[in-house]
Amino acid sequence: MTVPLGGVTLADHAAVYAALEEAGFTDVWSSEVAGTDAFTPLTLAAAWSPRLRLGTAITPVFTRGPALLAMSAAALAEAAPGRFALGVGASSPVVVRDWNAVPFDEPFRRTRDVLRFLRAALRGDTVDGAFDTFEVRRFTLERPPTEPPPVLLAALRPGMLRLAAAEADGVILNWLAADDVPTALAEVGERRPGFEVAARIFVCPTEDAGYARALGRRLITGYLTVPAYAAFHRWLGRQDSLGEMWRAWAAGDRRGAAAAVPDEVVDALVLHGSPERCAADARRYAANGVDVPVLAVLPTPETTAGGAAAWTDLLPRLGAGAGEVA
Repeated sequence: MTVPLGGVTLADHAAVYAALEEAGFTDVWSSEVAGTDAFTPLTLAAAWSPRLRLGTAITPVFTRGPALLAMSAAALAEAAPGRFALGVGASSPVVVRDWNAVPFDEPFRRTRDVLRFLRAALRGDTVDGAFDTFEVRRFTLERPPTEPPPVLLAALRPGMLRLAAAEADGVILNWLAADDVPTALAEVGERRPGFEVAARIFVCPTEDAGYARALGRRLITGYLTVPAYAAFHRWLGRQDSLGEMWRAWAAGDRRGAAAAVPDEVVDALVLHGSPERCAADARRYAANGVDVPVLAVLPTPETTAGGAAAWTDLLPRLGAGAGEVA
């Protein structure tokens, strides 16, 4: 499950983590966009729920210096030994450049360099030298984790997918349909022992299809017009189905872009229906090769109106078969 849950304060998440465990969820994974940072919700989970596995999906490689990112990861690995996975990725120009005032230059090479730095630093090595995109002088973690966390790489297209396969401990997929998973994993090739595939899966557990599709269209036009995601979906074969959306967006017609997203694309990328149906549809990702399907629950009329009590009802229903859905 993606944490924190919407509408529940971090201070109240002790009960959330307990409810997730009771419902059968095995993992909690955070994100880092414009809400909480990636590490704070997981630090609370480390203290409050010592059985849950923890992961970041993802921490951007631009918005922290390499040493600070290693220190944050090492601290959480020390707090939750053997049950933390660090997911990193390039993020986007909006998050990096527009919101954090950092140039979004050479995202592939920066991601590769940070990945290589982290693998060495988290082993306790002294890192001293120049990478292609930055230089580090004699950095050594004072508290290297006894068990270095696996480092997973967010990847969309072939170059980054192949980098993950070659140098990371796993890959994190995002904004794709269950039927797209084999296309992505074909670039990964034969997996090394221990290599994990995680995927963030957007779910809107409501039987109000009109609401779910309207929300899905807004999200799709917000995300899949970002150049990296647009290129990803062209590569997946959605040039025809999303072409009108891209043309309207480029012309400045935001409303027209959202209206141009076909129902079948929304339904493939944003699972909706009853909680049980959402859980069943999410398990299709596992059937297609995803090891860690991570639900990202979108707001629904029920959770918005019902508050914490609505989550108490929802989580057990989403958790049906949650040994396969994180």
